Amino acid sequence: MFKAFSTRLKQGRCTIAFPPMDPRLPDRYLGRLEIDPEKCTPKCGLCREICPTGAILITSKCFRMDMGKCIFCGDCQKICPENALRFSHDYRLSVNKRKDLIIDGKELLLARQMGKKLQKVLGRSLKLRQVSAGGCGACEADVNVLNTITYDLERFGVQFTASPRHSDGLLITGPVTRNMADALLKTYEAVPEPKIVIAVGACSISGGLFANHSEVRNGCTPALPVDLFIPGCPPHPLTILDGILRLIGWCNPEK
Repeated sequence: MFKAFSTRLKQGRCTIAFPPMDPRLPDRYLGRLEIDPEKCTPKCGLCREICPTGAILITSKCFRMDMGKCIFCGDCQKICPENALRFSHDYRLSVNKRKDLIIDGKELLLARQMGKKLQKVLGRSLKLRQVSAGGCGACEADVNVLNTITYDLERFGVQFTASPRHSDGLLITGPVTRNMADALLKTYEAVPEPKIVIAVGACSISGGLFANHSEVRNGCTPALPVDLFIPGCPPHPLTILDGILRLIGWCNPEK
């Protein structure tokens, strides 16, 4: 026992000081997309042609990117001859409404705290049931990382439960395959009211790379009301954590 305590003292604090401290991410990390409309030439179209998920929307007047479809491969940034596109290191990507994931150079409208009525019932704690609706395992892995000592999700009052009947909402990953569609709906119905839904990853939001395939339902948005969209492929654990904390009111919405 003494040896265990001694080792723990030598290790010091392992949990990151988040959200007060702004974490430093690796140089290769691709976060929020920044667009310079003055440099962009819509007639070019090279980025649209190379995008694997059709996330780039170009008209004669403007350039738009659907972050809900983006898998953050970075190919559009590499091929742009005018350097009009740049993926920053900003991990803050979560929004409350699907339409807010479509950006055109304006500031991203980040997620806000849940409504007062829901907040009154749930408070600043959440019990979530995680549902992998046909995911590849990447988003699921980054969600699981939040339970490690590095992030320690439970210090914010957020826990994952084994039963939907004991939860306040669902955290969904994966494109919602045909075989998982009914299971997901039944799980949602088993969660007591009031409840929330969090869509994590491009697949859960739009179908991602599997969109429009005959075996998937293009994410959970067609069937369920989603309160929080967390884009990425997969989203960084900090992106997921930031989104959840914004929803329950831990993060300053102005940052």
